[in-house]
Amino acid sequence: MGRPPPLLPLCASVSLLGGLTFGYELAVISGALLPLQLDFGLSCLEQEFLVGSLLLGALLASLVGGFLIDCYGRKQAIFGSNLVLLAGSLTLGLAGSLTWLVLGRSVVGFAISLSSMACCIYVSELVGPRQRGVLVSLYEAGITVGILLSYALNYALADTPWGWRHMFGWATAPALLQSLSLLFLPAGADETAANKDLIPLQGGEAPKLGLGRPRYSFLDLFRARDNMRGRTTVGLGLVLFQQLTGQPNVLCYASTIFGSVGFHGGSSAVLASVGLGAVKVAATLTAMGLVDRAGRRALLLAGCAFMALSVSGIGLVSFAVPMDSGPSCLAVPNATGQTGLPGDSGLLRDSSLPPMPRNNEDQREPILSTVKKTKSYPRSGDPSAPPQPALSSALPGPPLPTQGHALLRWTALLCLMVFVSAFSFGFGPVTWLVLSEIYPVEIRGRAFAFCNSFNWAANLFISLSFLDLIASSLSWAG
Repeated sequence: MGRPPPLLPLCASVSLLGGLTFGYELAVISGALLPLQLDFGLSCLEQEFLVGSLLLGALLASLVGGFLIDCYGRKQAIFGSNLVLLAGSLTLGLAGSLTWLVLGRSVVGFAISLSSMACCIYVSELVGPRQRGVLVSLYEAGITVGILLSYALNYALADTPWGWRHMFGWATAPALLQSLSLLFLPAGADETAANKDLIPLQGGEAPKLGLGRPRYSFLDLFRARDNMRGRTTVGLGLVLFQQLTGQPNVLCYASTIFGSVGFHGGSSAVLASVGLGAVKVAATLTAMGLVDRAGRRALLLAGCAFMALSVSGIGLVSFAVPMDSGPSCLAVPNATGQTGLPGDSGLLRDSSLPPMPRNNEDQREPILSTVKKTKSYPRSGDPSAPPQPALSSALPGPPLPTQGHALLRWTALLCLMVFVSAFSFGFGPVTWLVLSEIYPVEIRGRAFAFCNSFNWAANLFISLSFLDLIASSLSWAG
């Protein structure tokens, strides 16, 4: 009989690759929005709808995923989510209209939401309490690495014709590797091990072990039994405050935000996003080394304090320097005339003929002149369509700012990096770690999913109004 496979390295790979897939899919839209805006002539509302479609799929998964996880097991739920992810990535890679893009992003959102819940629960139950903090935090580290990889790939493919198709397709690689690691792991842990070291709440009664397998209904989450009501209050508070910080939405619109605060040109805005992703990775790795030493509460309080200071700094800078007028979608109408709404469907309609880039000498033309040249184009993918502008030339921006204004804008970038870093060692890892530790195993999947549904609902609400809020706040501050 051969030796059993090493448990800890395999659990670490499942956690890391699951987080990497999640982070990549969450942030890849940041760089893809810029070329998609040119190829499909997306308005601000359509961009918000495209970003929000992933969150809508994730919200649906959080509503039904808990029952799937508890009924079919954590391991099978991860396998199933990876299959759904493959289907969604294929749809995105072949999409020829906004309708198919929204459908693909919704399917991908369902997959990553289900996988995120199952991964955190699965890993926390397989390992002991001494390794649990590091391995569950490794999922958050994977998210930040995925965000950084997506930003780097966005930058590499920024001027590549149909590069956004490749951006969406690469998400399948970590999902396939994660499925391979799962083949060597057990289906789950036994009940006693899974219930070990639940976090006790103040004034509450911990579940009693060894007296037979307790049964919990969904309504028990709101009852005083085993202090479930208090546990649910803590879980909901963590996920709601995590979203209300706005940090997760910064990741989806990072390139758009940097374009609005002075990083002119599509490539420079995406490159600034790469720096943001690198800082987020460093902060998450720091949190991994501290989460079991300093404790969950200390990291959370420290992260909240730094977030408050940094976002106050961004607010002061916005008053001191006039920002740009807002996201470029406010100035660019639907250039291609393709809405992608029902009645304009199609998968990869003649996509082998990509748009050709413009000459470098046209890069400093005002954006309104670009609109005049593109507004009569046929829909994207039409072989008879004239050449469309490249990404780097379509977002030139206004003249360069003065030295004082440039310094303040770099200060805003620094504050934003501190804001993201503070989230990455506070709310980021602590929220999911605490959720995986406060509920008994019999109801853990449903409780995790219930809290996660509020997480995605809040994220969806903020994402659907994010660009409009940026435009109104910049015009008010400027």
